[in-house]
Amino acid sequence: MEILIALCIAFLTSGGIFLILKSRTFSVILGLMMLSYAVNVFLFAMGRLHIDKPAILQKGVTEYADPLPQALVLTAIVISFGMTAFLIVLSLRARKELDSDHVDAEGLEKNRGEKS
Repeated sequence: MEILIALCIAFLTSGGIFLILKSRTFSVILGLMMLSYAVNVFLFAMGRLHIDKPAILQKGVTEYADPLPQALVLTAIVISFGMTAFLIVLSLRARKELDSDHVDAEGLEKNRGEKS
C-alpha cells in the first residue's frame, strides 16, 4: 500500500512540475493544483490511517488516531481552493488586458508583434 501511495504522490508531483513549466496560464494553474494535491496526500499519508480509534483522548483508551494530519490537510484544501480561485480570476483578467495567456514575456512579445 505504501508503494501505491508513493507512486501516486510521485505521479502528481511530476505532472504538476511538468505543467508548471508550460507557457500557458491554464497549464500553470493545473500544475499548481496537482502539486497541492500531492502535498495533501503526502501529509495525510504521514499521519497514518487508523481505523476504529478515537481522535480525542478518552479515559481507558491507550491508542488513538492523531488528528493533526487531518487538520493540516483540511486547512491546505481550503487554502488551495482560495488560491486556485484567485489564480483563475487573475489569469482571466490578464487574458482580457493583454490579449494573451502566455506566462513568459516572450509569448507576449510575439503576440504584440502579430498585432502590429
